[in-house]
Amino acid sequence: MRIAVDGFGGDNAPQEIVKGCIMAVKERKDLSIILTGKKDLLEQLVKQEYYGDRITVYDCADVITCEEEPVLAIRKKKDSSLVKTFELLKNGEADGAVSAGSSGAVLAGGVFILGRIDGVLRPALIPELPTVKGGTVALSDCGANVDCKPEYVCQFGVMGALYQKAIHNVDARVGLLNNGAEATKGNETVKQAYYLLKNAGVNFVGNCEARDLLSGDFDVVACDGFDGNIALKSAEGTANAVFTLMKESINSSFRAKLGALLMKPALKGLKKKLDYSEHGGAAVVGVKYPLVKCHGSSKAKSIAAGILQCDDMAKNGLVDKIAEAFKANE
Repeated sequence: MRIAVDGFGGDNAPQEIVKGCIMAVKERKDLSIILTGKKDLLEQLVKQEYYGDRITVYDCADVITCEEEPVLAIRKKKDSSLVKTFELLKNGEADGAVSAGSSGAVLAGGVFILGRIDGVLRPALIPELPTVKGGTVALSDCGANVDCKPEYVCQFGVMGALYQKAIHNVDARVGLLNNGAEATKGNETVKQAYYLLKNAGVNFVGNCEARDLLSGDFDVVACDGFDGNIALKSAEGTANAVFTLMKESINSSFRAKLGALLMKPALKGLKKKLDYSEHGGAAVVGVKYPLVKCHGSSKAKSIAAGILQCDDMAKNGLVDKIAEAFKANE
């Protein structure tokens, strides 16, 4: 598989992007990467740590920043690293694309350059979050669509289930993010989405309160992008806060340090289990090609995970499976 990677997208580009690409090709021998951006700098960074031929560079001069209006930037900056990443994918020179750049620009390019799958009303951003029972929960949508109709939320649940089946071979239990477990709870959008999901042909198991997001009782949680983004960042912030408090407590006394030393293997395993960076970025699901949006602050580890995630999407034919499912429901 060939994955096109936006070499200048994200807060830590291009150094961490290049490191992530090198980690990814070392992880999978059948993977090759096309980096887009300023050729001289990217090639110099690649050669510092990698001597193979599975990372190539496509030269382009411009960069789209997070301060720019996304649609306007996509239309005007044709020689930007992000636009060239999309073009490589659409022209068949790559099998998937990854960027840690502007979320708005990635979504705009996904819709206007790559195009939506027929029948999909709105693409969704779907990150995977680790659960306490192992495995992951796909949060669909986590920020692509702030104002939603019930039909959109229902489709997010369906696409999330198709994602989990294609990538992890999981017959997904689909929940609906709500402020209570009862079917009568929620605003009008959520109440109508509840009814639609019950009749959508997925294994809909009811409402999911935010406290149960990582419980392992759900494989997919459908929601609008506003609530999903808040839930995602709340979960990330809580995890970071817990580990910070644990570190402070461990350093508070000699006895605590001694106990932590004895528990080090268990604590290391816990941190790895709850580390969302292990699971890549957010899949942009509902467009015609495999696309992953990594967090803007991603370091090499997260970039590598996002590349492998995109590789899995391409290998498992996720786009074709969504297209077939939505065609069958027309």
